[in-house]
Amino acid sequence: MRVAAILLAAGQGSRYAASTGHTIAKQFVTLAGRPVIRHAAEALLPHIALLQPVGDPGLLREALDGLATLPPVEGGAERQDSVRAGLEALDALPEDQKPDLVLVHDGARPYVPGRLIEDVVAALALHPGAIPAVPVADTLKRGENGVITGTVSRDRLFRAQTPQGFRFALLRDLHRSAAAQSGSTATDDALLLESSGFSVALVPGSEDNIKLTYEEDLVRLERLIGPTLLPRTGFGYDVHAFAENRPLIICGITIPHTRGLAGHSDADVGIHALCDAIYGALAEGDIGRHFPPNQNEWKDADSARFLVHAGELVRSKGGMLVNADITLICERPKIGPHATAMRERLASLLQVDIGRISVKATTSERLGFTGREEGIACAATATVLVP
Repeated sequence: MRVAAILLAAGQGSRYAASTGHTIAKQFVTLAGRPVIRHAAEALLPHIALLQPVGDPGLLREALDGLATLPPVEGGAERQDSVRAGLEALDALPEDQKPDLVLVHDGARPYVPGRLIEDVVAALALHPGAIPAVPVADTLKRGENGVITGTVSRDRLFRAQTPQGFRFALLRDLHRSAAAQSGSTATDDALLLESSGFSVALVPGSEDNIKLTYEEDLVRLERLIGPTLLPRTGFGYDVHAFAENRPLIICGITIPHTRGLAGHSDADVGIHALCDAIYGALAEGDIGRHFPPNQNEWKDADSARFLVHAGELVRSKGGMLVNADITLICERPKIGPHATAMRERLASLLQVDIGRISVKATTSERLGFTGREEGIACAATATVLVP
């Protein structure tokens, strides 16, 4: 039996847009680095012969680039119109390519267990239609104006999911008949079969077969689809001696002082220590490995470039910076008045919220080279989450 799937992507997702403020349709929102609808397509493809996307052809071609799908077709104003457009596109195929069975799936359901798809297809051997469904577990209440007006028995109630499966010719004919009747709408395709007296089987659905509707749904889906992230912590330490006729730059901020710091680059002791902490968390060596001090390219260089590189390296590995803690060790200058500006600058360079960056200072109680005001030391730790 040749199985096709219609992948619906014509909806605007008004509830999702209202809850998030996003202007992009929810099926094209990025989930674990890829559009939601691409995850749905990749879940279906191993179990079918044909995949017919329905929606904005330009957006669909971009989202599904490289996948073996039929050319996308435009959707309609209502879900029923979009399904019919997909059915007619499949019916226009040569006779030897037309499907025997068809699945209809919402592009906003990206996590579909393979067993669920197989169960729906298997049920079509005995029934003209089949849908995955989950029994209602919560008590149901009717309400009006914020007050309960009644309780609904949850016995024999199910939450319908997709993909819903049907015998192709039957669903095509029922959609054509419904289109000829003005005002006829169906929220799902099983309703067309029910209304015409055909049996529709219920197969076990999955609580993980989530339809992206609200912002919290995206968080749940990220947990299911996204990679497992593990915490890794790095430590960095740097020292620079004071030098005459040099600006004093610490954590990306120029601080008024009688002397600056000596170094091949701008000698930003705070950024250098933080870079080493991030590189250490990633097991990527130290700052000298990435920006060798014997290369003239980095002479007097703005250390902001080094920190930008460290942040990009975290993101390139699919990771994220959880927090960074910088402790400057010096008698003078006083760091406190500049700490907020330093945090803002570091957060900007790393493209993270300022709440993830801590900058503080201490003295060495007049002991050692920092106590003698010969230079400044800095210790930094960074925690990252990486796959």
